[in-house]
This record gives sequence, C-alpha cells and structure tokens, in this order.
Amino acid sequence: MARIESDEENGERILDIEVEQEMETSFLEYAYSVIYSRALPDARDGLKPVQRRILFSMNDMGIRPDRPHVKCARVVGQVMGVLHPHGDSAIYDALVRIGQPWAQRLTLVDGHGNFGSLDSGPAAMRYTECRMAPAALAMTQGLDEDVVDFRPNYDGKETEPVVLPAAFPNLLVNGASGIAVGMATNMAPHNLIEVVAALKHLLSDPAATTDDLLRFIPGPDLPTGGKIIGLDGIRDAYETGRGSFKIRATTRIEQVSPRRKGIVVTELPYLIGPEKIMEQIKNLAEKKTVTGVADMKDLTDLKNGTRLVIEVKNGINPEVLLEQLFKHTKLEDSFSINAVALVDGQPRTLSLKHLLQVYLDHRLEVILRRSQFQLAKAEDRLHLVEGLLLAILDIDDVIAIIRSSDDATQARTRLMDAFELTEVQATYILDMQLRRLTKLSRLELESERDALLDRIRDLTAIVNDESRLKQVVTEDLDRVAHEFGTPRRTVLLSTSGVSPVAAALAKGPIEVPDGPCWALLSSTGLVARVDTEDALVDLGPRAVHDCLASAIRTRTRADIGVLTSAGRLLRLGAIELPSMPATSTAVTLQGGVPLKELVELDPGEKALALTTLSDQTYGWAMGTRNGVVKRTNPEVLGKDSWEIIRLDEGDEVVGAVELLDDTPDLVFVASDSSLLRFPASKVRPQGRSGGGMAGISLAPGATVVFFGAAAPDSCEVVTVAGSSSALPGTDTGSVKVSGFELYPSKGRATGGVRSHRFLKGEDVLHLAWVGPAPAVGAADSGSPIHLPDRDPRRDGSGTPVAQPVAAIGTRRVG
Repeated sequence: MARIESDEENGERILDIEVEQEMETSFLEYAYSVIYSRALPDARDGLKPVQRRILFSMNDMGIRPDRPHVKCARVVGQVMGVLHPHGDSAIYDALVRIGQPWAQRLTLVDGHGNFGSLDSGPAAMRYTECRMAPAALAMTQGLDEDVVDFRPNYDGKETEPVVLPAAFPNLLVNGASGIAVGMATNMAPHNLIEVVAALKHLLSDPAATTDDLLRFIPGPDLPTGGKIIGLDGIRDAYETGRGSFKIRATTRIEQVSPRRKGIVVTELPYLIGPEKIMEQIKNLAEKKTVTGVADMKDLTDLKNGTRLVIEVKNGINPEVLLEQLFKHTKLEDSFSINAVALVDGQPRTLSLKHLLQVYLDHRLEVILRRSQFQLAKAEDRLHLVEGLLLAILDIDDVIAIIRSSDDATQARTRLMDAFELTEVQATYILDMQLRRLTKLSRLELESERDALLDRIRDLTAIVNDESRLKQVVTEDLDRVAHEFGTPRRTVLLSTSGVSPVAAALAKGPIEVPDGPCWALLSSTGLVARVDTEDALVDLGPRAVHDCLASAIRTRTRADIGVLTSAGRLLRLGAIELPSMPATSTAVTLQGGVPLKELVELDPGEKALALTTLSDQTYGWAMGTRNGVVKRTNPEVLGKDSWEIIRLDEGDEVVGAVELLDDTPDLVFVASDSSLLRFPASKVRPQGRSGGGMAGISLAPGATVVFFGAAAPDSCEVVTVAGSSSALPGTDTGSVKVSGFELYPSKGRATGGVRSHRFLKGEDVLHLAWVGPAPAVGAADSGSPIHLPDRDPRRDGSGTPVAQPVAAIGTRRVG
C-alpha cells in the first residue's frame, strides 16, 4: 500500500507501508475519536461532547427559559458550524433526546412542536423550536467566572468548555447510553432528591459504603414510572458498575365495558411505547401464543398520560392473561447497567460511590475556582473604592489637577503623587466621566467598601477552609434539589408485589372454569355475578346500598334469561356479568353494570327478573297491569329474544317469576290496596303465543302494582300508599309492613282482600312488594330507606317515611 507525504524540500513523495499497519493506525485513531469525542459521557457533568456543545451554544446565544423559542435548525447550525463538525442529524437527535420527558428525568431542553414520542421520531428541525430548560441554566451557571477550563474548537478560532459546571449530578439523574468501539455505557436515571441526599452524606463521611449510600438511593427512578422487580441486580450495579434489573408496567384489572374486563396499563417500562406493545400482542395473537385478547385501545393523551386498554374475552382469566403478557411482551423488560464514563480522559467502569465522588470532586473544584474568581473581583473593586475614598476627600483638587495637566500621563502621575494612589486607582479616576466624579457620595462608597470587606472575608474563608467549601457545596445541592426535585415515580419491589392469592390465581387456567354462581339484579337495574356455591346470607343493614330485585343460582358458563315488562325473554351469558368476590357485600352491587348495556331494551321497557334457562325450570309466571296472569311452559328456544306473552294494547307485564314447581302462591296487589293470593296450580300453562287468563278482578280505575310468587311461611308484604294527584317520585306517603300469612288464599279471578287502610289524603298504592323477609326499601338513587316494624293487622294504616320509596326488595337470598 502506498501513502503520499509532503516534504518542503523535495515536494511530495510516496511511501510504501504495510496494509496491516495502516489499518491498525487508522482504526485506533477512529476508536479514540469515537470514545473521547462522541459516544461516552464525562463522569463530571454526565454529558457527551455534542450535548455539552448544544447547551453551551444555546447559553452563548442567549436562548434561555425567559426568552422566546427559536428554531432548532438555528441551534443545530450554530453547533455544527462552530463546535461540532459532524452531521446535523446527529446533533438534532441529541438535542431532541435531552428535551424528551419520557427519556430524561430532568429535561435540559424545552421543546416546542413535535419532539416525537416513544413510538415515533420528531418532526424535522425546520419545524420544531427550542430553548434552554431551567435545569440547563444550572448546568451552565458560572461559565463566565473561570470555573472550568476552555479549549480551542476544531478550527482554533473559538473556544469551548472542557466540561460544564453542572450544579446537579446529571449522569445519575438523567442516565446515559452510548456505544463506542469495544465498549458501551448504559445508565439508568435516578431521583434528584435521593442523589443529593447521598452526595451530602458522602461529603460528610468519605468512608461511606455502598450499603450506606443505598439508604439514600434505593434504586433508579425512571421517567415513565413502572415497577422495578428485584433489587439484587441494582446492588450489584452500585457495587461493581455492572448489573441488571427487571421493569414491569403498572397495570390493573378494570371493568372496561359492560360486557368485558380489561387490563389497563398506566405506566410502561423505560423507553417502551404503547404501539410496540400493541404490535407485539397482535403478533402473539396471530401465532396463538397468547389467547384471550378481544381488543386493544391506546387512550394515551397529554391530560391523562399513558392509558393502554387491553380488553379480555369473556371467560378468560385476566390475571393469567396478564402473566402471559408479562412473559412474552415488553410489558416486562430488563435494563442492564454498564456504568462506563470518562474520568480524567480515561474510560472507566464506576461504582455508585465512585460516580458520586467524581461529581463531588468536580463541584468542589468549581466552587473553589468560582470563589477565587469572585474574591479577585471583589479585591480589585475594593482597591478602586479605596482610591475613590482617598480622592473624594478633596474632589476639587482632583478636578484641578486633571484640568491643569498637559496630558493623561501627566495627570495620572500628579494624582498618584498628590493622593498616594496606585496607577490602577489613578487610571480609574481619569477614566471616569466628570459628572460621575462630582456625584460620588462618601457614604455610598464607605457602605460599598464595608460590603466588599464582608464579601472578601466570606470568600477567603471558602478558599482557605475546606469545611466551609463543603458547606457551600451542600447549600448549592440543597438549592438545586428544592428547585428541581420531584417525588419518586418508580416503585421498587423486592418481589413481584402480587399477593399469594392473586399469584395462585394467575398460575391457574387461562379460561374461567365453569362453576356455581349467583346472578343478581338490583332495583336500580345493576347486574353482577358472585362466583360461589354457598347461599348468600343476610349481610346486615349497613351493607345495603341497593336492594335485590332478583337473584338466581346458575353456573358461570350457563345462559340466563331476563324477563321484561314487554313480555320478552332475553338470553344473556352469565360469564358476561361482572364478577364480584364472594366475600364482598354482594347485595350492594357497586361493582355491577347497568343491565341495559348488556341487553338491548326497547324504549320504556324494564327488566323485571332473572331466570335460568336450564331443563330443570318449571316455566314462568307473569302478571300484567290489567290483571292478566299467564304460566308458560319451558320450551327449546333458539334465539336471543322471545315473546312469551301476547299483550293487549296499553297493557304491560308488572311482574314475572321463574317457577321451580307449582307449589308457590301467586300474588297480585292492586292500586286500590286489594291483595289476591291463589295457588300457581290454578293457572293452566299456555304456549308462548297465548295471552293468559284472568288473574285478579280489578275495581273500576284500579291497576296492578305488583305480581309475584311467595311462600306462606317466610314472606312479608310491604305497601306504600299516597295520593294519586302527586307528581311521581315526590309523595313520601306511608309504608306498611305485614306478614304474608295474614292474607287468606282465594280463588283466581276474584277481588282479593284489603291490604292497606288509606289515611286522609291517600287514595292509591304507589308501590307494593311481597317476598322473603327482611324487606329493604331504596330511594331512586339506591340509598337505603328504613322501613317501619311489622304491623300485626292485615288492613291497618301505614307509617309516614322521610323520603319517597322508589323500590322494595330483599337483602337475603338463598
């Protein structure tokens, strides 16, 4: 291989060299350039050269937080043209990264415009704008006070700082990543307040161990939050400079729609975006590695932050699905710490203590040099002030000497001789404007002199006393922590943080097993499922928020039916009901969802009761507002909606029940307080198209307000009377509770017996209910209403209540 060299005497000449030698030399030069000038951060300010040059240029250009934003292209051009002779895309990428809040724990650039996201890059530099963030001022503060060394730029026409003053430990707070030749660095962000606390401890106790520092810095604090699982790897990294740990997304199981539960992700692992997660889940679903995902939605926005919703198919255990997603996707990710940084120009792998110590040494030097600079300035100023004080004693002579001198040199010499001034003091007086010289106040000068003397004493103490120097460093760190510190975002867990019960559940089958359960319907239309084989017992009055309108025992994967006021039977899967723990206050149904969001109801149609659709059912009994009763035999029904009674125009079903046999009594209660009770066996079953038969003989103007089935021994009757002229929902009326055994059984299609004696102003029953004791009243909002004690009289009057009763039900099922 040949290489051309220049020779001043003989001109150019050609040298023969070995290819291996040239490759080795060139590669070493390239590697040196990458390591020292591009890829690795300095351990003192935590910045790579391009990042340092960006901040220095922005500070030099005056693009500070209190100034307007400027185009990023302008900053990139300044950096590339003066300090960093490399590609503009590399400079712009570095500028954008230190301005992204999901990448930096404490951003150094305040970006304006599209600075990208976790899943996409930023807009072109000609569209975006930037300025220094407040934290960047802390990084560059003091550059004009000789606190750091400067060196020539690449062409020797300008100078740049070798390192920034760095008022906070940027390398630990914001982390770093970079790939050099034969080495790489990867450091996690930390919490500023915790790092400052560790620095202060190390400053006071240089012999502190890693365990001592771990009391202040328990682990990384990532900008995107999340959970760090396992702390052993963190300790290894802090001890040796190398280690790894796992990051898990912050998730919770929610009822994301009336029919489905979902996994809601609110915090993702560091530098992982929601689109990447969604793409991974989609690929896993296509390969059938993960089953059970119904849909995915990215609801992330600037107001609410990250919100990735993964809907779970009905019948799938969301806890098991979540564990599978942790295993196969980036919802759980690992982070490897490789704490490599430049120390005294050499790449070194640093422990936590070494990182803190290097920064402390840097800050001690910065504060010392700043104090020396300020001390020299204060002494120079004091020297001038003392000269002015000497001259001001006879200002007229000063002016006369200046006016009578032939030139400045003679005036300077005469002033020095007359007032015993130094050349610097005399020159300063000569350079002052006459109007300033005549307006000098001796009191002001003496006050300034005293202040300068105090300042000099303080700065001298800092320069000469190491303990005072450390105190100033501590005060500066406290000030920075107070100004820029924020609470911890990342949760540190020694284990997964999942309870043993949830962990066992997550290791079970992904499909929810078929098992016994209760399906519940409340008076306000909420439905829920309780997965238990046991009967639900009385939960007590304090647990009541809503009352039960219907409760059936079924199985998790069975179909159930909904009987409606339009005479329809609607099919619904029990698995679609939201599940509540068997130990919870199930009758409150606060975890339930409105039934109308699970089945399609027509306008004005109401759900009356739930029913099983098994072969063991004996059929259904219904009563209408006009007094019609119908029993329907169970049939093989193949649709999701069937009409099970033919209603006359203007009529509607007011009550419907499932019959397990024909032994219960059917009960009608009319608005005129008539109660009719007769055996269910007296009603002949009809087909679905039948219109029923006469159930109760109504008086003129009366209508049915309740229909149901009851057993004589354990039921009670509740009636609510009021005025027919009152607006609905406004009449509190009177309530009467009596035993069902007080009412004699009569024949079908008769008029029944009176159940409530009306008080003055009452002429109608607004509401009635017959069912298992104890009865519970509820307002329109679902809040409980205390009912009066049982009245031993069959036709007695009611007791006034405090608020209108909207529904009556029970809190005991099973």
